[in-house]
Formats: sequence, structure tokens, C-alpha cells
Amino acid sequence: MTNIRTAEALRPKSFDEIVGQAHLFGKNGVVRKMISSGRVTNMIFYGPPGTGKTTAAEIIARESGMVFHRLNATTASLSDVKDILASTNNVFCTGGILLYIDEIQYFNKKQQQALLEYIEDGRVTLITSTTENPHFYIYNAIISRSSLFEFKPVAPADCIVALRRAVDFLNEEQKTEKTAGDEVLEYIARSTSGDVRHAIVLLENSFFAAEGEITREIVDGFNVRVGNFDDDTHFDLLSCLQKSIRGSDPDAAAFYVAKLLSLGELISVCRRLQVIASEDVGLAYPMAAVVTRACCESAKELGMPEARIPLANAAILLATSPKSNSAYMAINEAMADVEQGRGRIVPSHLQSPLFKGYRYPHDFPNHYVKQQYLPEDLREKQYYRFGENKMEEASRQYAEKIKGKQ
Repeated sequence: MTNIRTAEALRPKSFDEIVGQAHLFGKNGVVRKMISSGRVTNMIFYGPPGTGKTTAAEIIARESGMVFHRLNATTASLSDVKDILASTNNVFCTGGILLYIDEIQYFNKKQQQALLEYIEDGRVTLITSTTENPHFYIYNAIISRSSLFEFKPVAPADCIVALRRAVDFLNEEQKTEKTAGDEVLEYIARSTSGDVRHAIVLLENSFFAAEGEITREIVDGFNVRVGNFDDDTHFDLLSCLQKSIRGSDPDAAAFYVAKLLSLGELISVCRRLQVIASEDVGLAYPMAAVVTRACCESAKELGMPEARIPLANAAILLATSPKSNSAYMAINEAMADVEQGRGRIVPSHLQSPLFKGYRYPHDFPNHYVKQQYLPEDLREKQYYRFGENKMEEASRQYAEKIKGKQ
């Protein structure tokens, strides 16, 4: 038995061998045409796992004559980027360096900002990939200097092509003549929801378990969660989950959590639920964020299948909680003013070290005294507006009481 995984051994070496993603790498694919014209730009690949993002980066480097270096942001650091540049200073390469960073969402903002230096001076061409929405997780300055390309779940018909290659490869390697009918190959393709790598791994396991023919029963023996999700995308399902919770529908919330977990999206579910707790429930029930965080940490510690239980608790709690987006709207308005350059000079009585003119609220009745906190050009600005719910109504009454308005 080989010690090289079949999925790696069968990794495509050219655009023609890539299954799926015809809109990018087919005969009329936009990326293929760009590379053929001799242009290689900074790129961001986003989409579900197992859809060819890393493979595409390797082929682009090969087609363009560039030296290819790959890092994974889950384990790499900026020092690794610097080491790559240092190691290639003496390498003769007219094509330049193509640096591929997988899972870039795990680089924090500071790390991503530091990458700009290498992009700006032309030392590297950067290709990054992520399974998350790039506009949520990738620094805007990198996005503005890159082209974004979406990788879609691979359709069953395309995935079957890769599975047939895997059967032939394994038979040749193992000197066997095992078979797998089209119906079984389609079953595997649909079971893995457009993830070609997962499909090949499942096929490989089933191959070694079969005596002659790979059957559906053998495939089922590996506890595959089966479902036809070919037309759903990673982002669509997360959006459905959030909209269901925002719409106070606990049944739909439970369904989309289950569907996402069946696709191995545990981490994405945790992230989205924590966003929902603050964006959609918010100040109507502030403890929802705390409970959701605890449920998500519990889920990550437990792993599947038990993780479904605390995640269901969180999703249903959020769906049945009162809703408020008042804090979400407030921070969006404040960010807009900051981005437009407003409020650059803060009031002098709030500035250290002397705080001249500052009045200490605890020295006054109700621990409140009226004074200016916002910058002069924003002094009349109102970002936060109390929501119409029990919690914020109580906060409104308290504010009016201490400010002497009741």
C-alpha cells in the first residue's frame, strides 16, 4: 500500500485536469485566459474546501514560470514569509515568486497589513485562499490590491471524473481489478457535497474495504452523512441560518445548523452564531452573547456528534430571544464617520495628562454630570437609539432618570 494519499497523488498538474470551476479554468475561464496572456496578479480564492484552490495556485505558478511557496496561516507567521524571501534572494528566477497563503483568515489584521509591504514592492505575487467570506476576514487593503475568484462546490458529474481516475490509479498501484459503478460513484459525489478531496478519500477507503466491487453498502459503512447539497454554497447556508434566527424561526435555525454540521462546518457555525448574538439579539438580551460563546466553546471541545447539542441550544436561544440591532447600527454609523475623517480632535478635558476641566461623574448626584465627550465636529451626533424591548426600555428610563428628564 502506498504511503502517499491518493488525493495528493492525483492532484491535477494542468488546467485541463481540474474538475469543476470551468468559469475560472475551462477553455474560456477568466483565470486561464489571464495566465495565458502572461499576466499574473494578486488573487484571493474563496469557497468551500476540496474545490481546487491550492491546486489552482500550484498550476498558476507552473504555467507562469514562478517559484511556488506555500504557507498555511493556521501555523505560519510573518517570520515564515521573511524566511521565504531570504531563501530566494540568490535564486535565479525570471518569473518571480508566487506566495500562496492558505486559510488567510487565521492571520490577524496586523499580520495581513504587514503583507502589504511585500505586495507593494513587487517581491512576491500573492495568492491567498479562504473558506470564509473574504470581505469579513481579509484586510480591505489586500482586497483592493487583488482579484477575487469564487470556487464553487464541484457538481457530481465533474466529481465522478476524478473518482474514475482514483479507481484506475488504485487498481494500477495495487495490481487489482476492482470496480465501481456509475451509480456508486455518483452516490459518493453527492454524499461529499462538492468536496473532491473528501470524495476521493471516501472512495479510497471503500476501495480497500471492497473485495471486488465497491458497493453503496460499503460506502455507507464509513458513516457518511448523505444529502444532496449541490446547489447550496457555504455562504448561502450561513446566510440562511442568520436570517432564520433574525426572523425568530427556531425550527429553521435548527435545520440550518444540522445542515451545516453535516457538511463539516462546525467552526463556521460557531463564528456565525457569535455574530448573530451581538448583531441581531444585541442589547435586547445581552447575556445571549455570553451563553452563545459558552455553547460554541463547548461544541469545539466536544467535537461531533455531541457538538450539535450546545450549538442547537445556542441557535434556538437566539431565535427565540427578543431582537435588537441598535448597537450594530450605532457602530456602523460611528465607523462611517471615522472613515470620513471626522472627529479627529477629542475634547481637551478628556486628554491626558492633566484632564483640565474634566468633571468626575461620581462626584455628582446619580453619578452623572453633563459634559461634552464627542469631538466638536460631532458634538450633536447620535449613534445609539434605544431599541423597543424590555431591556433597552429599562436602560432608556434609567438614562432619563439620571439626566433629570423624567
